[in-house]
Amino acid sequence: MRSKRIFHPETLAENSRITLDDTAGRHLIKALRLKAGDELVLFDGSGKDFSATLVQAGKRTCIAEVYQVMREEAEPGLRLVLAIGISRGERMDFSIQKAVELGINEIQPLFTERSMVQLKGDRLQNRLTHWRGVIRHACEQSGRSRVPGISEPLSLANWLDSFEGNGLMLDHRAEKPLVELSAPGTELTMLVGPEGGLSPTERQLAEEKGLAGVRLGPRVLRTETAPLAALAVIQATWGDFRS
Repeated sequence: MRSKRIFHPETLAENSRITLDDTAGRHLIKALRLKAGDELVLFDGSGKDFSATLVQAGKRTCIAEVYQVMREEAEPGLRLVLAIGISRGERMDFSIQKAVELGINEIQPLFTERSMVQLKGDRLQNRLTHWRGVIRHACEQSGRSRVPGISEPLSLANWLDSFEGNGLMLDHRAEKPLVELSAPGTELTMLVGPEGGLSPTERQLAEEKGLAGVRLGPRVLRTETAPLAALAVIQATWGDFRS
């Protein structure tokens, strides 16, 4: 039986004993129904998987014995950044979850002209915490040991002001297909709009900042489908799908 993988937010060390955080404890006891003596795999986001055993499984406290490094995940040859217009509810969660499974390294949520979600104050921080949880669980499920980061949401204009690097913008109106894009080097940023896409002004500003417009094919894809299709193509062409 495959050992359960659990994220621990603090640095792990071989031959140590740790108290798991409340999120991990609840998941282990209530969802996975683990008990004292069960084996598990722990990771802290730095790239290493540690073998471990649950030695205390209480309603309030879960303690694990950490043994040794089982595996170390290599640094990505192509670092991928997803800058994505914030969409509603489950669409955004789905995009984040599947982007993590496909190997994204950094996520930048964006407020755009056509964003239908307004987030401020506590609501914004709660949503950011929720997205970090989505990332955490996607890493646990997919076997990733390096946890992608997610930045504080910005307006598209503010993000473009500071953008420097190699990038593309998904746009079904673009003449050039993604498969004709030149090899990106060691890092690639992909910009995707929310429901309704980016406005003409936003597309122009993005192109002026060096984000080349590319299309995926003859069809118009939904905001939660387009980045995932593009990531699959990128990983198969230049990324770790070739490993």
